[in-house]
Amino acid sequence: MNKPLRTQHPLFKIANNALVDLPAPINISAWWNFGSLLGLCLIIQILTGLFLAMHYTADI
Repeated sequence: MNKPLRTQHPLFKIANNALVDLPAPINISAWWNFGSLLGLCLIIQILTGLFLAMHYTADI
């Protein structure tokens, strides 16, 4: 009767299908999560490095 909100709401349903109900074998899900977190950290580090390089001034 009572379905979870993640399966009813349209925005949560997209995230649910992409992340929670990912059609991957159970034995690689932990490594998949770890690798995606490493990739996200790398992207953030590259973007912040570019941002800092664009706004660097050596006037001090």
